Amino acid sequence: MNHHWTRRQTLKSAAGAAAALLSARPAWAAGQTLNILAHRVHQISLTEGPAGDLTNAWRAANDTDCAWATFDSNPLQDRLFREASLDKTDFGVGFVVNSRATPGAAALLQPLDAFQARAPIEDFADIAPGLVAAMRFDGKLSAIPFRHATQALFYNEALLEERGIKAPPTSLEELVDQAKQLNFRSAAGTQVTGMCLASDLSVFPVTFARAFGGDFISNDLKLLPDPTAMEKALATLQDMFAAGSLPRSYATTKNDDQVTWIQQGRAAFTVLPFARAAQLNRADQTKYPGRIKAIEFPISQALKGKVAMSSVTEFWAMAILANARNKDLAWNFIRSMSSKSTTVGAARNGNGPVRVSTYNDVNFAKDQPFAAIEAKALANARVPLPAFPEAARAQTLFLEEVQLTVIGQKTPKAAVASMMERIRPLVKA
Repeated sequence: MNHHWTRRQTLKSAAGAAAALLSARPAWAAGQTLNILAHRVHQISLTEGPAGDLTNAWRAANDTDCAWATFDSNPLQDRLFREASLDKTDFGVGFVVNSRATPGAAALLQPLDAFQARAPIEDFADIAPGLVAAMRFDGKLSAIPFRHATQALFYNEALLEERGIKAPPTSLEELVDQAKQLNFRSAAGTQVTGMCLASDLSVFPVTFARAFGGDFISNDLKLLPDPTAMEKALATLQDMFAAGSLPRSYATTKNDDQVTWIQQGRAAFTVLPFARAAQLNRADQTKYPGRIKAIEFPISQALKGKVAMSSVTEFWAMAILANARNKDLAWNFIRSMSSKSTTVGAARNGNGPVRVSTYNDVNFAKDQPFAAIEAKALANARVPLPAFPEAARAQTLFLEEVQLTVIGQKTPKAAVASMMERIRPLVKA
């Protein structure tokens, strides 16, 4: 999983903002406290930044203080499910990441359908449906999406122009063709590779499979729902590697390498979350400030206009612990923090907004050059695979087969057959 969750509106923790935060708090003690388990980035996006403290009005209206307990991603999930396993917990709201939201984990969370029926979240259909679907188990809604990171195809506009390419690709086939043309030594003297992808993340082969209408594991836990599409995806990656359009060091290439290669002009294309756009174009980090652009990853020519590309996304969601002492208060908070206005404010504070409509808000979109593109990608985005108990092992085996195929040690057909044999027992388990 890509763990870099920043956006262009990087927070400025200036003294003035801190003073404003303090002055906004009531001078008296609140009548009750909502304890929240979160990552620091969740707290910041709701309490600091250009839009200010978005919990102020809710705290005042409900005579409640928010007590944030923040941890890094893995410790946060461990603490969340430990608390949820107790007889009772003082924590009401917890943030869960999609990759840890298994059916077993969902059993420790409060189903939210009755709350939604009684006091619904504003325009719930506006929240990206692929994110909501990933938080349903046995038909029950277990958490409300809050923050996402959806993958984009980034390209170096200057390098494309140097090779006489006037526009980014509109199909997967065009992408492959352009990537091959972009194996060259640039005017700056840098050896350029068409595309840089990390070999240790399932995001990338899954993206190529979806471009052909396939997938690794579908939402209903069907392994390789279209084996032919996966074979095409692997064959495409294998061909790109053989042509020199992927790094010779592909087997050891990491996610951070993708950032460095695109910033330094060593790669013309890469796949990273839209949220990386500001970082990739920072004048103090890149040789091409303002020239690294983003588009939705293109679908195969044969599918254009017939089906939408399902970009890969990963996300955080807000849940109520099933053993929480005050579930009504927790839902009240989640409902308020999921409103349209709060989602816009959190986005201005640096959050990845899960509502498609947020990208049309002028206060947010004015600082987001790829807002309309990201909105389109988000509308059809899905997680790389659903969470299930053996998901980590399944991904490991999947990547083993992908890597062997890309570097030419296996045929795509043999790799797909091996995936079916090795991974099916894990999915059924």
